[in-house]
Amino acid sequence: MTDPAATRPHQTGPEPATEAPAVRLRNVSLSYGATRALKDITLEIPGGCMVGVIGPDGVGKSTLMSLIAGARVMQEGQIESLGADIASARQRQQVLPRIAYMPQGLGKNLYPTLSVFENVDFFGRLFGHNRAERERRIAELLAHTGMSRFADRPAGKLSGGMKQKASLCCSLIHDPDLLILDEPTTGVDPLSRRQFWELIDIIRAGRRGMSVIVSTAYMEEAARFDWLIAMNAGEILATGSPQELLERTGAPNLDAAFVALLPEEARRDHHQVVIPPRPAGDTADIAIEAEHVTVKFGDFTAVNDVSFRIPRGEIFGFLGSNGCGKTTTMKVLAGLLPASEGVARLFGGEVDPRDMAVRQRVGYMSQAFSLYTELTVSQNLKLHAELFGMAAGTIGPRMRELASRFDLEDVMDALPDDLPLGVRQRLSLAVAIIHGPDILILDEPTSGVDPVARDNFWRILSDLSRQDNVTIFVSTHFMNEAGWCDRISLMHAGRVLISDTPEAITQAYHADTLENAFIACLEEAVKQTDPAAGQAPAAEPGGAGAATPERESHIRRGFDARRMLAYSRREALELRRDPIRATLAIIGTVLLMFVIGYGVNMDVENLSFAVLDRDNTTTSRDYALQISGSRYFTKKPPIASYEELDRRMRSGDISLAIEIPPGFARDAARGRPVEVAAWIDGAMPQRAETIRGYVQGMHAAWLQQKTRELLGNASGAGAFQIAIRYRYNPDLQSLVAMVPAVIPLLLLMIPSMLSALSVVREKELGSIINFYVTPVTKLEFLLGKQAPYVGLAFINFLMMTAFAVFIFKVPLTGSFLTLAAAALIYGFITTSMGLVISTFIRSQIAAIFATALITLIPAVQYSGIIDPVSSLQGVGAFIGQIYPATYFVTISRGVFSKGLDFSDLASSFIPLLIAAPALTGLGVALLKKQAS
Repeated sequence: MTDPAATRPHQTGPEPATEAPAVRLRNVSLSYGATRALKDITLEIPGGCMVGVIGPDGVGKSTLMSLIAGARVMQEGQIESLGADIASARQRQQVLPRIAYMPQGLGKNLYPTLSVFENVDFFGRLFGHNRAERERRIAELLAHTGMSRFADRPAGKLSGGMKQKASLCCSLIHDPDLLILDEPTTGVDPLSRRQFWELIDIIRAGRRGMSVIVSTAYMEEAARFDWLIAMNAGEILATGSPQELLERTGAPNLDAAFVALLPEEARRDHHQVVIPPRPAGDTADIAIEAEHVTVKFGDFTAVNDVSFRIPRGEIFGFLGSNGCGKTTTMKVLAGLLPASEGVARLFGGEVDPRDMAVRQRVGYMSQAFSLYTELTVSQNLKLHAELFGMAAGTIGPRMRELASRFDLEDVMDALPDDLPLGVRQRLSLAVAIIHGPDILILDEPTSGVDPVARDNFWRILSDLSRQDNVTIFVSTHFMNEAGWCDRISLMHAGRVLISDTPEAITQAYHADTLENAFIACLEEAVKQTDPAAGQAPAAEPGGAGAATPERESHIRRGFDARRMLAYSRREALELRRDPIRATLAIIGTVLLMFVIGYGVNMDVENLSFAVLDRDNTTTSRDYALQISGSRYFTKKPPIASYEELDRRMRSGDISLAIEIPPGFARDAARGRPVEVAAWIDGAMPQRAETIRGYVQGMHAAWLQQKTRELLGNASGAGAFQIAIRYRYNPDLQSLVAMVPAVIPLLLLMIPSMLSALSVVREKELGSIINFYVTPVTKLEFLLGKQAPYVGLAFINFLMMTAFAVFIFKVPLTGSFLTLAAAALIYGFITTSMGLVISTFIRSQIAAIFATALITLIPAVQYSGIIDPVSSLQGVGAFIGQIYPATYFVTISRGVFSKGLDFSDLASSFIPLLIAAPALTGLGVALLKKQAS
């Protein structure tokens, strides 16, 4: 429970917060397995103001925000968002049009291949705006965010700050009453952060009464909020206005206030960071040097003519706007990326990405956690020590030294995923210095880390620099961390703007804080390159964010074809811009048909054979001619010995060898038993069986011919013969039999795989959150995702049919319209199968394997492609009778080979027409509208 006095909001926004609470939480708890993320939270969040949820990563902020937005399933307790019980599916569906949720992560709710305009337009379609309304709202939002010039730029090519502005436009398209922003500025540079909050102020001024809930790990920006909720370890530490929290703790700033609010055991060992001054020494000992370094990726210049020099033992801070080239520069210095132009040097030696000796002097800690999560802490340390070639006898003592130094002794047997973020960062640092490097390169190492862990981390860096004389090159967006560096460089658009001490830079721009100096420097650089950039427009009455009374009429209850088509349109755009998926979708089936069609061709013709003739008579040569005169065999030069026979068959020169024994002609003339040996290459059993049948048939024909020659017409007296006629496929060509069965097989595998990937890909990227928090129903989502792939499946059917007729020369003897109708229904079924599979799969690799196994095995084994379904027994017979491929195989073969039409195949359509809605219903039942 919270202190009632602390729930009075401190209003700094556009108007006093006199409205009812925006959100009520009662005894809310949630667990991820054995991990308790939220612990019995009871809280009322005031409405009509800006509320900040402060705390580091891993304390439950994102979990709390997702529950309030209705994106996650409630486990325990009750949440009312804008008066609606968020656990009730009906009430949640009614309140979602009034809530906007911007998830954690740069542009997490955006689609990378879609332009800024297309992303915002997609959200406008989901919320029911017509074209004119969408275009008006998008124009206003892009103008307010300064994104109008970037309307046609793909979201994947935006900087971090621009992604967040585009995400905000998507969230505000429907005029929400409650805006939920989950760490919207994490990883964003200070200038973009300031512009983002100025934009929020403009939006709030235009939409009176809108409630905003923001989670953040940046304490300096939390000071601008009206009311704060401090969280730690899934619990509420305190609530109140920023001033109230400062007065309660007696702290000079919110960083110190948050530390003071922590439990005693969490802050017992915390001390303020004090970086001792660098000892006086020879600054000419240069550890890192960049001389006119330029890095280009095609036509894009990521780093442009960067130069600086860093003396040994210095802590050098690297700051800059998002996408300015900081990480690229660091990779060049670490030897992970070659420079396109210029020279990077470490201790006077040129950095060569291929020179491991130079790279062993560098420790690199990437921006994202990059250790092996399946290995324990101890195993990660040992593995990296071995990778850097440390002597076996030194690894153990070094691991013990680092475990003690970085306080890892109690977690050596734990997996990294089970550790708090601050401990994981200490582990990453320990791994980076396990081999004793002279230079340490750290790319935003404390992003999202709590103040206590961040201070402890920097004390370690201070010891490494001052005691071990390690040169530290670190990038950060935290201005207090930048103030701890000996010198800093400010970078923008691939160029270094200034390099000096934090104090000197602050004085140079006549600023009161380093953050203001940094922002002034960036604004000056931006104006020089683009005078129109960064100008925030003033709020306009009736502009973006203005209340729209007609909003509710835009949202249709129940099924809405417009929302379904919005997903279809977006899926088609993404598919068109993804060359790999587009290639697989359009020509994948035809390529596989070509491979499989010729691969399953069981026709045996022009087989190479040779004769080992030990009789060498007219009769033996006549016997050999009987084989060579057949279209099935091609004669090769004769064999002289068993050794030659074995050698030529091993090399593949011949597939059949006929051995005629001595005395063959004599014994045959006298009617004695004669044994002719036929040596067959049995490496391919099916082909070997076919060859045996040909040889036996040839042998019987030769004996019958010789009998007639000896006995004349008397040899046929009393003989009975059966005349065999083939009604369909009279030439017994395997392509004619197999190609009509390959079409159903490929229409089953590829479309189902593509439709499964379309959903699983959203789960991996995180954009599935848009389905969770918008009014889209499960049926609209599934049908919208499915429609483009049904169309592609039908196009693939037409292409494969044309390929079969014109390339494989398989005659289409029946009704094409019947086959096409069946293919359309079958395409809907196969894509539905992929969607059903996607409901319980979370990774794209798993989706590919699962779809291939679930579709291919039953289709090949039980749908009549190889063995008739009527010959199957038990479980196999049951699968064959209910599997849709069985009936389309029947239709395909019937139309291709038997000349059938709809009247003949109507009974095979019935199971397909039953399967289509049944699979759709199963997908709807299994699909989750909330994260679990």
